[in-house]
Amino acid sequence: LSSLQLKEEKPKPEANGAVVKADDNVEKTEDEEKEDRAAQSLLNKLIRSNLVDTTNQVEVLQRDPTSPLYSVKSFEELRLKPQLLQGVYAMGFNRPSKIQENALPMMLAEPPQNLIAQSQSGTGKTAAFVLAMLSRVEPGNKYPQCLCLSPTYELALQTGKVIEQMGRFYPELKLAYAVRGNKLERGQKISEQIVIGTPGTVLDWCSKLKFIDPKKIKVFVLDEADVMIATQGHQDQSIRIQRMLPRDCQMLLFSATFEDSVWKFAQKVVPDPNIIKLKREEETLDTIKQYYVLCNSRDEKFHALCNIYGAITIAQAMIFCHTRKTAGWLAAELSKQGHQVALLSGEMMVEQRAAVIERFREGKEKVLVTTNVCARGIDVEQVSVVINFDLPVDKDGNPDNETYLHRIGRTGRFGKRGLAINMVDSKHSMNILNRIQEHFNKKINKLDTDDLDEIEKITN
Repeated sequence: LSSLQLKEEKPKPEANGAVVKADDNVEKTEDEEKEDRAAQSLLNKLIRSNLVDTTNQVEVLQRDPTSPLYSVKSFEELRLKPQLLQGVYAMGFNRPSKIQENALPMMLAEPPQNLIAQSQSGTGKTAAFVLAMLSRVEPGNKYPQCLCLSPTYELALQTGKVIEQMGRFYPELKLAYAVRGNKLERGQKISEQIVIGTPGTVLDWCSKLKFIDPKKIKVFVLDEADVMIATQGHQDQSIRIQRMLPRDCQMLLFSATFEDSVWKFAQKVVPDPNIIKLKREEETLDTIKQYYVLCNSRDEKFHALCNIYGAITIAQAMIFCHTRKTAGWLAAELSKQGHQVALLSGEMMVEQRAAVIERFREGKEKVLVTTNVCARGIDVEQVSVVINFDLPVDKDGNPDNETYLHRIGRTGRFGKRGLAINMVDSKHSMNILNRIQEHFNKKINKLDTDDLDEIEKITN
């Protein structure tokens, strides 16, 4: 399966997304926030080589409750073309993941049905919609029939890789990338049956440059909708593309989260949909022991951390800081003391972050120092200690309970015992901690040096 050759020039981000260094006192710009979300998505795609076995229950809402749609337990049940089934197995999928069990029969049903699906990275959603696109293509027709929108060039490339892998036994199918830097001659028509790209370029190819005839598109996929609409202009461009498509075009929209803004957007572009949602899993803090350490300054917090360090490095630990600056300082100070730590920071390229996480996963470093943004969605099963060097607060300085749960929920996974230690260095942070305790209705005990034996017991 071949693709148009991309020019050497690396496409620029589609939005005006300059990289702005975060300082301790500077609020995140909208572009940084958008960049973080896109980077996080890409990072999850890079580090999740295996499918996540999600314990979340899937809730399926069918637009037609009388329809005989069903879930499948094997790929054979889907009656795929033999060359696609071969591609699926060659990718190492033995049986459908939870989201695939429910989504694939809907996506492959006749007549085609629209779908809005919520699914975290690593649950097999890309493979699911790629399979739907490849199944709908008429290889004899040499013009675009499936169109997939991604928020960034890098994310489009990741989806392209899945299309190439799954279509490797289907040589008649061709793929084109509609991204900046892929320059075509004006007036040229594209013969590739599948086009994947970013909204701005796809819109140009459909309207201004007329490389694509939108009226011939059978399947329209909007991937990473939550990242997409956090990006300036993408929402508007996506809606404009959708309006050019034929009425019977199948619309598939995927998003890891479903805030109100995503729902409103989804309902604008996906008429009469089936809906697949993840029921929120009630995370429990029952198996996690929580402590706090009282300090008077950042340096005191560092000394307290060094005292605890010997007890915690038996297991793997994650240390969370509020800013990149603090995370960098802390990792450097710990290294000076001869401790082996890994740093995960926002300035790193996504590929570098993935390499750091891989080393941590393999146990090459026992301790990972990171900020919130980098650690969102990272699953490392063997983490048994989380230290909040800074307590999580939102941009208004109020306790960020969801982030707290998210951070310490990395320990105590799968019923194992876990440990969370919170560093408190002011009246303000004590107040934050008290409000976190109240929110979860869980007492957080003060850590005394006598408790270090207890810590060793938990981490051993």
